[in-house]
This record gives sequence, C-alpha cells and structure tokens, in this order.
Amino acid sequence: MSATAVHSLWTTAAEPISKIDAPKIEYGQLAPTLIIVGAAILGILIEAFVPRKSRYYVQMFVSVVAIAAAFAAVVALAADGYGTTKARIAAMGAIAVDGPALFLQGTILLAALVGLFTFAERRLDPEAHGNRVDSFAAQAASVPGSESEKAAVKAGFTTTEVFPLLLFAVAGMLIFPAANDLLTLFVALEVFSLPLYLLCALARRKRMMSQEAAVKYFLLGAFASAFTLFGIALLYGYAGSMSYATIAQVVDGTVQDVNPALAGTMGNDALLLIGAALLVMGLLFKVGAVPFHMWTPDVYQGAPTPVTGFMAAATKVAAFGALLRVLYVVLPGLRWDWRPVMWAVAIITMLGGAIVAITQTDIKRLLAYSSIAHAGFILAGVIATTPDGVSSVLFYLAAYSFVTIGAFAVVTLVRDAGGEATHLSKWAGLGRRSPLVAAVFAVFLLAFAGIPLTSGFAGKFAVFKAAAEGGAAPLVVVGVISSAIAAFFYIRVIVLMFFSEPRPEGPTVAVPSPLTMTAIGVGVAVTLVLGVAPQYFLDLAGQAGVFVR
Repeated sequence: MSATAVHSLWTTAAEPISKIDAPKIEYGQLAPTLIIVGAAILGILIEAFVPRKSRYYVQMFVSVVAIAAAFAAVVALAADGYGTTKARIAAMGAIAVDGPALFLQGTILLAALVGLFTFAERRLDPEAHGNRVDSFAAQAASVPGSESEKAAVKAGFTTTEVFPLLLFAVAGMLIFPAANDLLTLFVALEVFSLPLYLLCALARRKRMMSQEAAVKYFLLGAFASAFTLFGIALLYGYAGSMSYATIAQVVDGTVQDVNPALAGTMGNDALLLIGAALLVMGLLFKVGAVPFHMWTPDVYQGAPTPVTGFMAAATKVAAFGALLRVLYVVLPGLRWDWRPVMWAVAIITMLGGAIVAITQTDIKRLLAYSSIAHAGFILAGVIATTPDGVSSVLFYLAAYSFVTIGAFAVVTLVRDAGGEATHLSKWAGLGRRSPLVAAVFAVFLLAFAGIPLTSGFAGKFAVFKAAAEGGAAPLVVVGVISSAIAAFFYIRVIVLMFFSEPRPEGPTVAVPSPLTMTAIGVGVAVTLVLGVAPQYFLDLAGQAGVFVR
C-alpha cells in the first residue's frame, strides 16, 4: 500500500470528528473546593522545599488560611443567593451549587478547622529529646520499634504531611455531597478516602494498632468502593447517563432523547434496583450504618485520636449529604422501593449501636458505637422524604460534628505513661482530679444522649418530628427507645467520673496548648448555643433544604 493511500485513509477516517468544545467551568462557584485543593498542592511543595525546622509552622499557617478562605467563599456564595434563588448546576453538570451543598460544605470546613487545631497540638506528650511531639509518628515509613524510628524520634522529626493530607480529604468531602453525576461522586469518594486511610496509620503511640486500623479501613473501604462502582455501572446501563437528572427522568419515564446504543437495556428495572442497592450500600458504609459498620470501632480505636475526631465528624457530614442527594434527586421515583429497606437499616442501626455500646470498656470504642447509633437517628430524618426531613438532617449533622470533635479532643487530654488512657476504668474519679475536664466531657456526653438544652436534643427533636410527620411514627418510637438505652451508658461514664474514688495510680490530665483548648471551647459553645437557641440555625437549615434538580 503506497504512502499516499495510507495518507488518504488517514484523512477520510479523521474527518467526521467534530471539534471538541472547551469545558465551561464556573470558577467562582467552585471557589471553596479550588482553594482547598490549591492549598493541599502547596502543602506538598512545602514538604519538598521548606527546611524541616519551619515546616510545621508554615503548613499550619497555610492550612488555617485556606480553610478560613474557603469558608468565606461558601458564605459569600450563600449570601449571593446560590443557596436559594440562584441554585444551579456548575462545571458542565458535574457539581450542584445549592442550599444543601453550601450548608454541608460550610459545616465540613468548620469541622476541619476545629479538627486541624487538634492535629497541630504539641504539648500533650512529654518532650522527646528536647523536641515537642504531636500525635503522629516521627517517620511514617519506618517500621514500629526499629532503629530508624528511634533515630527519627531522636532527631525530632515530625510528620507534617498530615496537613496536606487533611486538606486533600477535605477537598474530596466538599465535592462528595455536591456531586451531580455518578462519576464525580466516585472520584470525590476516593479523593477523601485515600488520605484518611493514610492518616489512620500514623499514630505515634500504639503504632501496630494504628497500622492494623488503617489496613482494616483500607480493605473494607476498597470493598465498599467496588460495590459503589459496580452500582454506578449498572445505573449507567439502566439510564444511559451518569447525570443525576437524566437518571431521575428515566426512572420517572419522562426522558426525551434515548441513546440508541443503550435502548435495549434502558428501563430494565433489575439494573435499576441492583445498581441503586449497590450505590446506596457504598454510601451506608461511609456513614457507618449497620450492617456496614464493622470497620468503625476498630478504626476509631486504632487511629490517632485527632484523626478519629475529624473523621467521625466530617465523613458523616459528607456521606449523609451524598446519600440525601442520591435518594432525593436521583431516586425519588423509587421511593416505595428504598424506604422499607432504609426503615430496616435505621432500626437495626439505632438499636445495634446503642445495645453494643453498653458492653464497651474503651472510651474510643464506646464513642464509635455511639456514632453508629447516631447514624441511625439521622437516617430517620432521611426516611421522612419531606423538606423538613432534609433540613433536620442538615441541622443534626452540624450539631453532631462539633460535639464529636470536642469529645475526642477531651479524650486526648487524659493520659498515663503509655499515652492516652482510653480504658474506662482509668476515667474513674476524673471529676475529682480535674473537675473542669470532666465537666466538659459530661456536657458532650449529655449532648450525645439528647438531654434538653444541648444541641443533641434540638437535633434529635427535629429529626424525630420530621420522621413522624413523614409517616414514620413507629421509627420514632424505636428511636426514643434507642436514645434511652444510649443515655444509660453516657450517664454511666458521668457517674464513673464524678462518683467513683480516683485511683492513686490513675491517669493525669495533660494541660493542652491554646489549640486544643479552642477546639474543646468551640465544641462546648456550639453544643450549648444550638441547644438553648436553635431556632436561627434550624431556619438556616430550612432555607438550605432544597436540592437543585
């Protein structure tokens, strides 16, 4: 074949391709995420170019400024009406800019800022070789107990990479509840999961336990991601599109233009039901609902406590945001199919989390099972399928995230020779040894229990009211019974702290730097403000409760 013939084949084959349109990206509306991603990339460059001595301060400064700037961007978008009248789909249909997205992004950023302060805490452990140390391994790559690890501790190394890792996780979490097509949802899921797997493995003390937690989280997380991806593939086969709006139209039967290549499978209900089940399963794993909760207690116990606090708060907010959007925007036409399943999941999650928590002897595992029970309470609001249901879930998530970070920040303060004293028996008599710390922790426990005048009560009341009005009254009864069971073990810890004799060899309460004090102080303030005067924030969540379709 001559060169000219080949050339002519080339040209004829290449002609039908139309020109590729440049993507239209609304940078202003995506500013919160872009700021965080930019700061995370800058954080990696700081690791490469800034001398080791100054990295901690530079990373800390960049992270705080970035999160504050991103939060300011969210507030500016909300003030500009993007949460209500101007709500729209940005980035060529990939991301929704609407009330729920902005509300959840603001919550995630505030939780990340408070979590960042606990990450940066360097006064709790005694100094090692004249250097202040934080909660993270001196050199993550060294084998626990090896000579290289001892040398790294002696040289005063610190893992300052935790700051960019935190920012990457936050970037993924910002996109996750705002994703408006299934591919964006999956990419966001991986972007925030992978940094969390790494952060879980970086504890300074109990390195082996921390690495075990990370491996468990990684393996189970990979399984859940695979389920999610398989569900996305089936939904694409069903609807011929990744876009939330198109899938919803195919479910409702109102779709206009049918892709001829997919006409054969479009509307096949088996694909829809199995795909939706797998997708929701992946999201319920991230939420920590029973029976997808097995990773939660082990990971919460093994991960460094600042990471546990951040992860428990921010991951729940992001995952529930994504779950709400999938159920309310993509699958409203399937409501009669998914509601009974969600009923069952919510009931076993509320009861399972509350009952198993009673048997726990470790404070971090107890809080992990408590977080599982809370996932069940929030699911009650999701099941309501009313505008009130959405706003009550948004409010509950905001209230819950600060209580959680505050509670885990208090856990970092109670220490003995081996680091954090997490066994419950060590907490006996803490109220006499350190009344302030015990009182603050009691406030958080009462909020978890949903006692009036705390944010937990306002959140539970809103969620249960929405569920009852949405026709799920039996669920509310189960929720109230679960709350009563849960109150038992929260009150038991309070009794242990204030009405037991302190042991002579008991733990000490470390005096933290202003960073952890700020984190705990913000937690207490939010808990009390949302408990005493929740109306403004309930109204805010109410205004933000409408999804753009």
